[in-house]
Amino acid sequence: MRGKLVVGNWKMHGGLKQNDALLADLRAGWTAPVGRGLAVCVPFPYLWQAQAALSGSAIAWGVQNMSEHASGAFTGEVSAAMAAEFGCTYAIVGHSERRVLFKESDATVAAKASAAMQAGLTPIVCVGETLAEREAGSTGAVVTRQLEPVLASLGDRIIRAVLAYEPVWAIGTGRNASPEQAQEVHHLLRQRLGVENSAVPLLYGGSVKAPNARSLFQMPDIDGGLIGGASLKADEFLAIANA
Repeated sequence: MRGKLVVGNWKMHGGLKQNDALLADLRAGWTAPVGRGLAVCVPFPYLWQAQAALSGSAIAWGVQNMSEHASGAFTGEVSAAMAAEFGCTYAIVGHSERRVLFKESDATVAAKASAAMQAGLTPIVCVGETLAEREAGSTGAVVTRQLEPVLASLGDRIIRAVLAYEPVWAIGTGRNASPEQAQEVHHLLRQRLGVENSAVPLLYGGSVKAPNARSLFQMPDIDGGLIGGASLKADEFLAIANA
């Protein structure tokens, strides 16, 4: 049986003082129901803070990006092994902001997913279409195209990954896919993974908030969420996780 998972993506937000308060509130407020996981993916400078605040708790932590390279002359990059030294469980790869703003290709995302696994991290692989692609009826083709290199790179290891469907048009816009729209894409991804990989968690991301979380998470192929802005408020994030 697939577990449930909610992951917070802080993006480029945070500060030492507010992080202390947020992490303490999350730790105090999370009762860790059986079969449900909670995690936060924080900016690199705050990994030590997340590790210190959450070690020994039921809340995991991770990074929002990482290099596909293990080491070398890559100024400014951070390897998966470096993240693992801070106790990380997860690494988000292929977020639409990385694909759009930093021109990461499908092949690069696949390489990052593989590098994450080699370092013992669980990659959260993001896929999703733009508004123009959805209106053109290309959603299925786009998310399948993005997924295929990951499947080829990971092979049987895909069972240890997490997939996140994040329609680009719903990220930070206040719009979100309806539960039925999200379920349709999640079902497509589930079919492509196949029965042998039926335990791979599929998350939805895109303007998820406490009021709409329950209706999304009740869909049969949606196993949780990848949460942006709402993960910066402990009460809101915990309400989503408890949905």
